[in-house]
Amino acid sequence: MTGTIVIAATPTPNGDLHVGHMAGPYLAGDVYARYLRADGRPVTYATCTDDSQSYMISTARTRGTTPAELCATSTARIRRSIEAMGISLAPLPPVDDAYRRTVLDFVTTLYREGRFELRTVRMPYARNAGVHLFDGLVKGECPACLAESCGGSCEGCGHPNHFDDLGDPRSVLDPADPVTSREVTVLVLPAESYREELTAYYAARESTWRQHSRQLIREILARPLPEIPITVPSPGWGIEAPFAETPGQILYPWIEAMPASIHSTWKAAGEPEGPVDLAWRAESGNRLVYFHGFDNVYSWGMLDLVMLLAHGGRYITPDANVCNEFYELENEKFSTSRNHLIRGADLVAEVPRDLVRFYLALTSPEDQRANFTREGLDRVTTRRLRGPWNELADRVEAAVAQPGEELKVTDDGRRRAAVIVERFRLCYDLTSFSLTRAAEGIVTQLGRLLTAERAEIGDLLLEVRTLLACAAPILIDVAAEAEAAGVELTLGTGAETIDAFLLPRLPEDVR
Repeated sequence: MTGTIVIAATPTPNGDLHVGHMAGPYLAGDVYARYLRADGRPVTYATCTDDSQSYMISTARTRGTTPAELCATSTARIRRSIEAMGISLAPLPPVDDAYRRTVLDFVTTLYREGRFELRTVRMPYARNAGVHLFDGLVKGECPACLAESCGGSCEGCGHPNHFDDLGDPRSVLDPADPVTSREVTVLVLPAESYREELTAYYAARESTWRQHSRQLIREILARPLPEIPITVPSPGWGIEAPFAETPGQILYPWIEAMPASIHSTWKAAGEPEGPVDLAWRAESGNRLVYFHGFDNVYSWGMLDLVMLLAHGGRYITPDANVCNEFYELENEKFSTSRNHLIRGADLVAEVPRDLVRFYLALTSPEDQRANFTREGLDRVTTRRLRGPWNELADRVEAAVAQPGEELKVTDDGRRRAAVIVERFRLCYDLTSFSLTRAAEGIVTQLGRLLTAERAEIGDLLLEVRTLLACAAPILIDVAAEAEAAGVELTLGTGAETIDAFLLPRLPEDVR
């Protein structure tokens, strides 16, 4: 059976996932996957830790540990936070020999087909340490916006930079270590070779890209497209490149994302027999959707697309890239180094999970930066969600004489229920996907139902059940409680009768 593969950006295991991460791709991907399941559509929601990233080296150096030890402890914390927040991702697969075989199979196929080219380039070089610097190992001036940027791509403007593009490069490992540049021969994949395919791809999917991300893609296309590194000099961490032309080098960490996602999809399906990449083959008929942040628009939106296109039609390509902006804490960027953060698992240990998910959805950084405050979480969820929700639960309880009693539903009740479903579909479908509007929709319908007068209690219950079903991708615990009590949460609205039920209340107390 064909279905949808939903991939959240692969988290780097150099720390736990904080609320800023959760409010971005992980909650959004979870809500979309839950919506598809509720609509009866098969879905696989998966990701994989991004163990090879150079940030593992720099963070481990700062914390006085090894990349391997940092990876192990951080992966365990990431798993804990994903579970605590109720993110319905498939279990994170181990980055083991099977994973590395998938990565190597993916890139060696391209190598054998002659897709890579040798280039002699200049790269920043830390003179005292005697290592080439790239990505998280180097900082300098972004050539596109002049702000400080790490290598690879600029977090601020999103533009890529490779090799010696950064101005005034400095070593992250040791800012006092003088940085020069040295020549090195590497393998690259020229993105310019795929300009025509890229242009056609983006034109066909323009409606699914949010404005800021769409503009960045246009800016990148207006310039010569970058040569994507396939190999880089080894910093002592990563997957060894198997190519004779680049001895002692590793695979550039960012090119692992697609084979990592393929591997994660295979693991999520229970390791079925046959090729690992079968679900990603073009003939599978599967749909593919990515969720990631604006700072990953180049990597997930272009670099990874080129990696798929280079296989010459073998693989499906994403129907959409749903990108979020940055989520701030008290109007400042979340920062692990400054301990300016709130971890997802810590927050839901204090506040009922449905309230956290609702607030993150309501304040989701979809089109511009958004801000999290604990005071805002408590105030907004009490006033706009928990209070009205529990008032509606009281009204339902007062109206229901006997739970389980079969009640009549009128044509007017079915019409209103269908309108509710349609409003939420517009929030969950890709061309207009919006957690914020879905959360606002919950508030709107609560207010309407609290003031509505219904001649038939069955009509009220159908509308309440429909709202509960539409809110279920966000309010997962209250929905699960209702289902455990026998309430059938369906997006269908054509029932002529409905069994009376009680609406579960949202918790009043802090855990």
